[in-house]
Amino acid sequence: MTLSIKQVRYFIATADAGQVSAAAIELNVSQSAVTAAIQQLEADLRVPLFRRHPGGVALTTEGARFLLHARNIMAAVNEAVHTPLTDYAQLAGHVRVGVTYTVAGYFLPRHHARFARSYPGIDIELIELPRRAIEGGLLAGTLDLAVLLVSNLEDRAHLAYEALIRSKRKLWLPVEHPLLKVDAIALADVACEPYIMLTVDEASNTVDRYWKPSGLQPNTIFRTSSVEAVRSLVAAGLGITVLSDMVYRPWSLEGQRIETRSLVADIPTMDVGVVWNPGSEQSAATRTFRDFLSLTFNGPGHD
Repeated sequence: MTLSIKQVRYFIATADAGQVSAAAIELNVSQSAVTAAIQQLEADLRVPLFRRHPGGVALTTEGARFLLHARNIMAAVNEAVHTPLTDYAQLAGHVRVGVTYTVAGYFLPRHHARFARSYPGIDIELIELPRRAIEGGLLAGTLDLAVLLVSNLEDRAHLAYEALIRSKRKLWLPVEHPLLKVDAIALADVACEPYIMLTVDEASNTVDRYWKPSGLQPNTIFRTSSVEAVRSLVAAGLGITVLSDMVYRPWSLEGQRIETRSLVADIPTMDVGVVWNPGSEQSAATRTFRDFLSLTFNGPGHD
């Protein structure tokens, strides 16, 4: 089997967009080219990566697993292209990086580890804080950089940022839930069901952004700051929720399956990005870490 970088790029773009047509527009290629690449990839892997539905496509269990590998592949390619092969790799320094809970648990570890291998002389100190405290730390100079949910960033007048990934939010349901048989699920359908509300990283505030314009509200039966608690409750059939693909895993800790479906609604993505204070001078080590993240996600293979 020969796996091409193009196939991996097209697969990731389709998984992020949830539609082949939207992925083709983002990649600036024809829709047929994306379809052919994914079909060949599925044939080579001998598993279906997407489940087709009227609104687009959704990852299968195998597709969700492969997506993690695909992102690592593209990150490794960018690292190979951009890792310094000169004395620049001998840079040394200390970088204080503020991170929020979701970023610390579901996004940054593997990229932090890859950076540490490439730049052993640069010490990255991760400091987990709420988003407001991170913004304050960047402005006060107690933090050099931050990696957080930039979709929640408040002080955009004084802080600069670059989005790294945009993770779609989808409906999480237990197996055999009646809504799994509905072709086009709307917020009105969700409002009729018991809802598990995640509160960490201002998730409940984000929920309000798309529920309030609809004139509806979720039937919240439980609030929790634990993603794993949400996963277990949904898998057990006690409620449903809307969360991002970045924190999705197909199984609960108890080994029960969780299904996902796209919604027919204007649901904002969860955007993870790097944030800095443009009024503060950055050290070479800080610039190197920021450039590393930028090139990993927005370098060759992502434009």
